[in-house]
Amino acid sequence: MKSIYCIGELLIDFVAIKQGNDLSKAKEFTKKAGGAPANVACAISKLGGKGQFIGAVGNDPFGTFLLDVLKENRVDISLAQRSKTFTTMAFVSLAEDGERDFVFSRGADKKLKYDSSLKKQLKGNIVHFGAATAFLGGGLEEAYDRYLFDTLTQQAFISFDPNYREDLWRGEEDCFIKKSLRFVGKSHLCKFSEEEIQLITDESDIEKACNIIHEVGCPVICVTLGGKGTLVSTIDQKTIVESIKVTPIDTTGAGDAFIGCLLYQIANIGDPHLILSNYDQLIEMVTIANRAGAMTTTGYGAIPSLPDYDTVFNK
Repeated sequence: MKSIYCIGELLIDFVAIKQGNDLSKAKEFTKKAGGAPANVACAISKLGGKGQFIGAVGNDPFGTFLLDVLKENRVDISLAQRSKTFTTMAFVSLAEDGERDFVFSRGADKKLKYDSSLKKQLKGNIVHFGAATAFLGGGLEEAYDRYLFDTLTQQAFISFDPNYREDLWRGEEDCFIKKSLRFVGKSHLCKFSEEEIQLITDESDIEKACNIIHEVGCPVICVTLGGKGTLVSTIDQKTIVESIKVTPIDTTGAGDAFIGCLLYQIANIGDPHLILSNYDQLIEMVTIANRAGAMTTTGYGAIPSLPDYDTVFNK
């Protein structure tokens, strides 16, 4: 089984549950661990995979809490860093249908320092770039860029999820698109929401948008469509893979559960690059990953709601 390195933010989600999706009206918040790359690492490890987290948290009680959560979920945190800067936070409000409103208070995640000793560890393994904050400057962006170069030189399998957050990029969408496309062009697998792929390609038709992404350079694309399932696209084939029916109460982490489950399966086939030439196997894997994503929406909080192996594979 290959190791899967997830690079980016680990943060505190202060969640206002059942108080509508307008944060200005929220009065009570519950502390939860969050951050897309950390969620993905937990999704992988809860399934029995080798999830590794690379990111920075504050040298404060919130940072300690976050690292403890990852350890409890069997994530390897040996590459995590502590910073004097306070831990990053996100304030999240949930509507009745599970949809969210976000406000970020950025902190320690931007202080990640590139570790050159990691380069050899990446060889032949999987690296997931899925940070919502990675293109916002600071040490994280520099490290992100340098790790991308390392993955290319070490023949690692590259996964990319842009994790677009409107609150972070309002008025700077063109900058986000430009930075995302550089990673898209180097990735073997890209996972998008409908909104993300439409934004990045400036194309409303999802299948045409996928063709644009293929032209940029990515051979395998998964576009998550909520309850409708996932569009799986390669240069030659496109299929919408249906998901299971659930009643969502919190959609936080559903996409992370999906890509974590998909990467877990890819890590188990020996050479991850083989999935690029086996469309039928890819469809089977996405069917299972859809199940993991859907199940995550039936509980509150991303990490506590991530399913384990028996729940996903023995249904």
